[in-house]
Amino acid sequence: MCRSTVGGLLVVCALAACAPEEPLPRAVAGGTPSPQAAVGGGTDWHVALPEHAPGRFGFGTAATEDRVALWDIDVKPDGEGLPPGSGSVAEGQAVYEAHCLQCHGPTGTEGPNDRLVSPGPWEQWPAGRTVGGYWPYATTLYDYTRKAMPQATPGTLSDDDVYAVVAYVLHLGGLVPADAVLDAASLAAVEMPYRDRFVPDDRTGGPEIR
Repeated sequence: MCRSTVGGLLVVCALAACAPEEPLPRAVAGGTPSPQAAVGGGTDWHVALPEHAPGRFGFGTAATEDRVALWDIDVKPDGEGLPPGSGSVAEGQAVYEAHCLQCHGPTGTEGPNDRLVSPGPWEQWPAGRTVGGYWPYATTLYDYTRKAMPQATPGTLSDDDVYAVVAYVLHLGGLVPADAVLDAASLAAVEMPYRDRFVPDDRTGGPEIR
C-alpha cells in the first residue's frame, strides 16, 4: 500500500473518531453554539449564516430545454431515443479506421483494448464480452458508442458516423451484410444472437445459479 493511501486512511479514521455519535441538528437562525457543545459535551450545536448573508447564492443557471436536450440522449433497447440519420457499413469502415482501429485492431479482435468480435459461438458461458457474443441489444452499441467513443474524444462523432461505425462493427461480427445501411428502425430490428440467454435475476435464496 502506498504512503499516500496510508495517510488518507489515517485522516479518515481520525475524522471518524472525532465525529459526534448523533447527527447535528439543523441550523437555527441567530443561534450560537453552547459552551458544552463547543467542547464536545453535547449535541446542542446551532449554527446560522451571518445576518448579511444572501437568501440565495445564485450558483448555476436555469436548465433550459436546449441544455436538457444535450443530456437527454439515452437509447432504450427497443430503439426509443435513437436520433435521425443513417450510416452504411462502407462509411463505417472509414470511421472505424480513423477512430477505432488503434484500440481494437483491424478486425476488432487484435486489441490492445477490448475485443469487439467473437472468436466463435459459445455454449454455456460467453468467451468474452464482445458485441456479437454478449450484448443482447444492438441499440446499446449505438448508445454506448455515442457517449463514450472514441475513448480520447468521446462525443465527437456525428449521429451518422455512429450509425455507420455501428453498422461496420456489426458486420465484422457477421450480424449485418456488407451492403447494410442502418438507421433508427433497422438498427432496432437487428436480432442479437444471444438475446434469449439473458434472463431476469430473480434469485432470493442465495447466489446459486438457476
